[in-house]
Amino acid sequence: MQEESNSNINNLSIQQADKKEERYGYVHSIESFGSVDGPGIRFLIFLKGCHMRCQFCHNPDTWSMANAKKMTADELLNKAERFKSYWGTEGGITVSGGEALLQLDFLIELFQKAHKRGINTCLDTSAQPFKHEGEWFEKFKLLMDVTDTILLDIKHIRDDKHKELTGWSNKNILDCAKFLSDINKPVWIRHVLIPGITDNDEYLDELSAFLKTLKNIKRIDVLPYHTLGVFKYEKLGIDYPLKGVSTPTNDRIENAKKRLNG
Repeated sequence: MQEESNSNINNLSIQQADKKEERYGYVHSIESFGSVDGPGIRFLIFLKGCHMRCQFCHNPDTWSMANAKKMTADELLNKAERFKSYWGTEGGITVSGGEALLQLDFLIELFQKAHKRGINTCLDTSAQPFKHEGEWFEKFKLLMDVTDTILLDIKHIRDDKHKELTGWSNKNILDCAKFLSDINKPVWIRHVLIPGITDNDEYLDELSAFLKTLKNIKRIDVLPYHTLGVFKYEKLGIDYPLKGVSTPTNDRIENAKKRLNG
């Protein structure tokens, strides 16, 4: 009887050892209906965590991993599929942040499982964590195998100005853009137009020249700077860096669109 009991205990231990530890994503929020965050209608997943400190960021509450809701890939996909009837032929899920690439392992699992369910995947990223080498790059390539579209935010084309604006270099971000072109991954470029910072014809023309070297761009969006997130800074007790900066005029928005899409 004792031998049988020990055998049962050993079998249970083996089963527990074989069981993979469940992976969680650190989620800020979800939205069931997005119409400008990738092709078609999208279910939006916002992950927590970001290293950049963009002066115009309207979601400072996503910077830290603290107070995140821990959810598995299947939990998120089960929620998303409730809205599948609205997606049409192009829609699906879009994962944004924060900076979603800080949760690379979770993203790979989420997108792999999404593809198994026939769900279109879109990644909204600033590519700040990108590195063109080592284990991280090998994982990134795995992610690209199950990513249908990339929304790539380019904050500033000049490295020194990018550092002033975000606290980080843009060299690896532009390298990511080139890699995505090399593998012909469909990309939507996003560029925030900020008076006195990015709303400069010389900078816009430099960005346009760079984008013309890429062969995979499906769309270029000019996003007018706004102050809708200022109240979050006040709530968090953080000084807002761009006090007094106004939204760009319609003329300047149209100018930027023509220069970047010309």
